[in-house]
Amino acid sequence: MAKEYSGSPKHHHIESRRKRLTWILGVSGLCILSYIFGAWQNTTTPINQSEAYSKVGCTDQTFPSSQSSSSTNTLDFESHHSVEINNSIEAVTKKISPCDMKFSEYTPCQDPTRARKFDRRMLKYRERHCPPKEELLLCMIPAPPKYKTPFKWPQSRDYAWYDNIPHRELSIEKAVQNWIQVEGDRFRFPGGGTMFPRGANAYIDDINELIPLTTGKIRTAIDTGCGVASWGAFLLKRDILTMSFAPRDTHEAQVQFALERGVPAMIGVLASQRLPYPARAFDMAHCSRCLIPWADNDGLYLIELDRVLRPGGYWILSGPPIRWKKYWRGWARTQEDLKQEQDSIEEVARRLCWKKVVEKNDLAIWQKPLNHIQCIKNKKVYKTPHICKSDDPDSAWYRNLETCITPLPEVSGDNEVAGGAVENWPNRAFAVPPRISRGTIPNVNKEKFEEDNKLWNERITYYGKMIPLEHGRYRNIMDMNANLGGFAAGLLKFPVWVMNVVPANSDRDSLGVIYERGLIGTYHDWCEAFSTYPRTYDLIHADGIFSIYQDRCDITYILLEMDRILRPEGTVIFRDTVEVLVKVQAISDGMKWKSQIMDHETGPFNPEKILVAVKSYWTGETTRQ
Repeated sequence: MAKEYSGSPKHHHIESRRKRLTWILGVSGLCILSYIFGAWQNTTTPINQSEAYSKVGCTDQTFPSSQSSSSTNTLDFESHHSVEINNSIEAVTKKISPCDMKFSEYTPCQDPTRARKFDRRMLKYRERHCPPKEELLLCMIPAPPKYKTPFKWPQSRDYAWYDNIPHRELSIEKAVQNWIQVEGDRFRFPGGGTMFPRGANAYIDDINELIPLTTGKIRTAIDTGCGVASWGAFLLKRDILTMSFAPRDTHEAQVQFALERGVPAMIGVLASQRLPYPARAFDMAHCSRCLIPWADNDGLYLIELDRVLRPGGYWILSGPPIRWKKYWRGWARTQEDLKQEQDSIEEVARRLCWKKVVEKNDLAIWQKPLNHIQCIKNKKVYKTPHICKSDDPDSAWYRNLETCITPLPEVSGDNEVAGGAVENWPNRAFAVPPRISRGTIPNVNKEKFEEDNKLWNERITYYGKMIPLEHGRYRNIMDMNANLGGFAAGLLKFPVWVMNVVPANSDRDSLGVIYERGLIGTYHDWCEAFSTYPRTYDLIHADGIFSIYQDRCDITYILLEMDRILRPEGTVIFRDTVEVLVKVQAISDGMKWKSQIMDHETGPFNPEKILVAVKSYWTGETTRQ
């Protein structure tokens, strides 16, 4: 049995405890004094935001700087954190040189020289064909020698500097159609188009007489073969956001012109692969003499439009073959040929179960059904195209087109909207999207969606203390990892639009949610180049993107791609761990970017940090003849 202790402690025990206590208090005191001394020593005059955004090599451009004098605008990261850059990172920190001027308009995955190596059937050569690793450029794409900051929106809708896109071809080739005109040192966009000589506004008014464009029911649109995107540009004042696309070099730099105007656009083509958008994305699709052979290949391209159209969505067609009896001579085609083309389009539309709403003057409009109840019954009569089996309707990254109808979610009644109805704009932006309310997005419910909205509202308020969001400095914005679209939704009060990118390898496909909110975006793999021209975005938001990709591909090339698509004096906001941001900053320092690591909006003790970087203004040199 254990002996019970009942005596007093011995003297040496007491002394031992006293010494231990004294030692603990002494060490604690030294730590506190060291911390106070270190904080005093490191807390120098806080870096002013204008210093982080200082201009390099330019004296006539507007540059982002905070307009408020509040002390909260100066965020000092260094006083709280100090991270040593190890030797491997120092090795990466080297100056990256400019590319040759011949690459000034380089589009890596739509390079015309590389395209000639691929099959011309079904326009496969115009699709994405990215360079292999050994052909990637380790240099920065130069701006033209006389590059200027683009006009601010809404002036940019109508004007662009000639020196930024020095191509006169469209002003000559499309002179009669009033696409674009050269006026001194600038281009002017009168709003004309091949099928709307009275201008885009009048053309849109004609459409509005046939289907409702101003009720908020139609919010997202897609324009195939967009020209310089005047249709999308003039729809913006009706609160309709259009994804415009056209292939590289069908006409010189038409997508580049669209983005220079501050209008959403991408390089793209309907060829052999699905468009990089989810199913049921767009409320309206449009083709104005876009020269797409809609009835060819068993109606393959109309079948793809059916996939991306929302239930009840509209397809608008003007130009050949519509109203062929009037225009056939001008189109240099026979009446029989044009009649056969229209009959074929009508037949494909019927087999897709589309209803022809109206054909009036130069316009024909069809409507997709709300669900497939009647369509399934019709398949007993129309054997093709059949409805796809075991299909992922949202799968669209390098996915081949199929000659079968993308199935709609099941419904219980003839008037029920497949997949769920969306609210009218603007309520649609913050209403719970059907994909979330129906539980089709893993680990996201109504409560988490609303929390996400609140979180991004707070973050954007914080961003506003760093960069001038409200002053019109930014128009074209990209979110490289858009998640539920909270960043874009929080920016709706500003005169901007956001290209929401959902990584193609993401564990959670949320792009359908983004479209259900009335926003636009695309799938993309950031180990490859984006489908746009150089210098087409003012602000890029990169939330955790390098934590996703740092083990998949070299982040140096991702940063060079960001530099390619970012306009001179454009801004990037990175959110990531401090270790990742230090690596990013080391590389960006060699790219002539000015940057500063700042605290998280919740304070200095959050392990996630924010890096704000600004691309310096510099241009290439004039090529000698």
